[in-house]
Amino acid sequence: MSGLEFVIIGFAALAGGAVNALAGGGTLITFPALTALGIPAVAANVTNTVALCPGYLGGTFAQINDLPSKKGRLAVLAAVSVVGGILGGLLLLETGEKTFRSLVPFLILLASGLLAVQGVVRNWILGRIGQDGDQGKEYLLVESLTVGLASIYGGYFGAGLGVIVLAALGLVINDTLTRINAIKQLISLFTNIAAALFFVFSGKVVWTAALVMAVGALVGGSIGGRLAGRVSPVALRWIVVTIGVIISILYLV
Repeated sequence: MSGLEFVIIGFAALAGGAVNALAGGGTLITFPALTALGIPAVAANVTNTVALCPGYLGGTFAQINDLPSKKGRLAVLAAVSVVGGILGGLLLLETGEKTFRSLVPFLILLASGLLAVQGVVRNWILGRIGQDGDQGKEYLLVESLTVGLASIYGGYFGAGLGVIVLAALGLVINDTLTRINAIKQLISLFTNIAAALFFVFSGKVVWTAALVMAVGALVGGSIGGRLAGRVSPVALRWIVVTIGVIISILYLV
């Protein structure tokens, strides 16, 4: 890769990290940037997953005090997330370049749609559980199943994973949105780390690009955190959704 290409992916990761911190959907910026530079779709997806892991780690630690006290349930969900992330990664590597490239437009369109309904999902969860912190009945089997399916998707592509997990948890957990968000961050972290560790041994990671992106994502996440009170997450979300739809159309063409 040339110096200019490193600058491009560095800025893409910077923007992706900031967008993830503000509204989510950073993959809709970073993944297309990698493929635009000629990196094959599977390798671009693998590299993107590895590069963005530090951002998920920071987000989880930022909300660690909001996690529920029932460590047993969290351990089960973490284990399910790890298995799902590995299965998704395995499925990606078994898909093949040609097949995955044909799926990319639809995956980006799906991620854009998930991001678009993020506000609706949050409002629905708030309307269902209220803010009283009452956990009620916990359906661990159903919860594990839904989280497992979401984690498989996360290991396979990842964009929009947070919305899927948030909706899945909202179906079976009766708790405050703050705690559900913290659980969502934990699940996203374990899913992405599991997939990333699996990808490390796949021979598909473009390490020079991944390292540049990791730094950019960390800086972007820090900037996004500082701008959280000044930038409208809703407006930013719709900008990212629009970009995702346009990119998916370009891929189809």
